[in-house]
Amino acid sequence: MTKAITFEVTHVCKQTGARTGLLHTPHGTVETPMFMPVGTAATVKFISPEELYDMHAGVVLANTYHCWLRPGEDVVAAAGGLQKFMHLDRPMLTDCGGFQVFSLADRRKIKEEGVTFKSHLDGSTLFLSPEKSIEIQNKLGADIIMSFDECPPYPATREYMQDSVDRTLRWAERCVKTHSRVGEQGLFGIVQGGEFEDIRRYCARELVKMDAFEGYAIGGTSVGETKETMYKMIDYSLAELPKESVKYLMGVGSYDSLLEGIMRNVDMFDCVLPTRIARHGTLMTSQGRLTIKKQEYEYDFGPLDPECDCYTCKNYSRAYLRHLFRCNEGLGSRLLSIHNLRFLIKLMEDARQAIKEDRFGDFKDAFFKRHNLNAIDSRGF
Repeated sequence: MTKAITFEVTHVCKQTGARTGLLHTPHGTVETPMFMPVGTAATVKFISPEELYDMHAGVVLANTYHCWLRPGEDVVAAAGGLQKFMHLDRPMLTDCGGFQVFSLADRRKIKEEGVTFKSHLDGSTLFLSPEKSIEIQNKLGADIIMSFDECPPYPATREYMQDSVDRTLRWAERCVKTHSRVGEQGLFGIVQGGEFEDIRRYCARELVKMDAFEGYAIGGTSVGETKETMYKMIDYSLAELPKESVKYLMGVGSYDSLLEGIMRNVDMFDCVLPTRIARHGTLMTSQGRLTIKKQEYEYDFGPLDPECDCYTCKNYSRAYLRHLFRCNEGLGSRLLSIHNLRFLIKLMEDARQAIKEDRFGDFKDAFFKRHNLNAIDSRGF
């Protein structure tokens, strides 16, 4: 099989076994571990491509479900693919659309053929199948695309989870058969199985047996379970995946979970968390969680985070950012989003450096201590 995506491990930390790597894509090579900003509707909300470059973003994610509804995959294809449509010279990844169908859509009916549901925009009836998901993603043209899966609810019974995983595996085989741009777009398989160790291991093994995926994702986490349960889910999934393959933990963005994932050899992460909480005035900083609307910042003319190198912290005070937020000015959401994204991207840079210097365990412990975190029950930001 001609591969669009290749991955190489560049260093393994002698202290912890955490690793750095290089992910080679049609639109360039990026270092791992990395955090991917989420561009839901072919844009990272409030952020320009130039600002993504400035914050050293690597891969950027777009949502298949949202791009399918608006503007439509045919429009994006006519523009030359997502990167040209967005004016973004970076590798991109599209999800399969499944998570949005199961979290946003109304009145879902899951059958072997696919899922019938109501659009969250206008209530119209829609149908998404493995074939349709891949056809849309082929037209969107991202470097990395995902197989179509069900994101099961949590908690779920063993019987429901086994049936769901069996169907997800059959859907994965259909995705492989439908994928028409092998060598141009790398297809990833998604491990599901909820909290059940044997089902997760089974799902991972069966995906590997297909010998058709250029990477693997861990799905169905951060959906209401405890941190302890989530880490077990990750461990169960990773146990059956090839060590040399690139691993992607879907939808996780709290910094405690990022560092715990890196410790376990996860290479890629994404989440809407940093931009979503920024729009509500909550910031990730080197001093811990900061809520910009507090009155204590009214006369605070210092930077948002004195240890941050982002555009926001270099140029704007806490007092001004508080003013923008309280006035509901779009510039405020933009500046706060820039900071939170850069904070997580910089955390990945610092983690990579610690791994290369064989001190990732010390780095993680110091970060947790500084932020008063623990691995199991912290909020993580």
